[in-house]
Amino acid sequence: MQTIKLKKCGLNITPIGFGAFKIGRNEQIKYPQGYSLPDDRDVHALLHGVLDLGVRFIDTAPAYGMSEERIGRALAGRRAEFVLSTKTGENFEEGSSEYDYSAAGTRLSLTRSLQRLRTDYLDMVFVHSNGRDEYIQTHTDVVETLLELKQQGMIRAIGFSGKQIEGARLALNWADAIMVEYHIGDTSHAEVITEAARRGVGVIVKKGLASGHLAAPEAIRFVLGNPHVDSLVIGGLSLEHFRTNCHVAETLFQDFAA
Repeated sequence: MQTIKLKKCGLNITPIGFGAFKIGRNEQIKYPQGYSLPDDRDVHALLHGVLDLGVRFIDTAPAYGMSEERIGRALAGRRAEFVLSTKTGENFEEGSSEYDYSAAGTRLSLTRSLQRLRTDYLDMVFVHSNGRDEYIQTHTDVVETLLELKQQGMIRAIGFSGKQIEGARLALNWADAIMVEYHIGDTSHAEVITEAARRGVGVIVKKGLASGHLAAPEAIRFVLGNPHVDSLVIGGLSLEHFRTNCHVAETLFQDFAA
């Protein structure tokens, strides 16, 4: 699969990224159907299969339950082969989320992520918003702390994963990338996506399949058909489904090239 360079940070990612929510958490979900968590052997096969397909971008978060530690166990030996992104601000334990955007909380969260992921650096860290996008950026320490940790070399790129249009627009002032919801049924972030591209800020789309409510082929073509989108993160537990999704993306880019 071809790679795309994010302008501000220089990281090379693929148009399809693997979202690692389902390998670590099955509580308080928004998917149309529930699912059982896979065992470690199945997680190992899935993650290695994703990399073998040529995917070079994996996204996780402390809020995704066991996801980080499972990625660490399975892929520590292939760490140099892919861009790894995680998040800070939200932690999910005992069936509920807790939020902490303080400097101390941010540093502790990332220290734990490094340990779970079995790595000594993080490629990308997104702020995991609780919905108060503008307040988080203007009244907490998380952005300043991430900028410091990036300067110190712990993080290669920083960004914001929010919910509001104005929150995403505000993040363009400091972020290397933004992560936004964008799909056929919700194009509210379209103008921000265009503005981000104009300013050299990477655009990662989350929930491009509307949490499983949209047919994958049509949804993927719609999202990646926007020339200002760099990558679409897709989750799942079936390697065959993911292989099909990657094929849709590759076919789309071949059509563009033609």
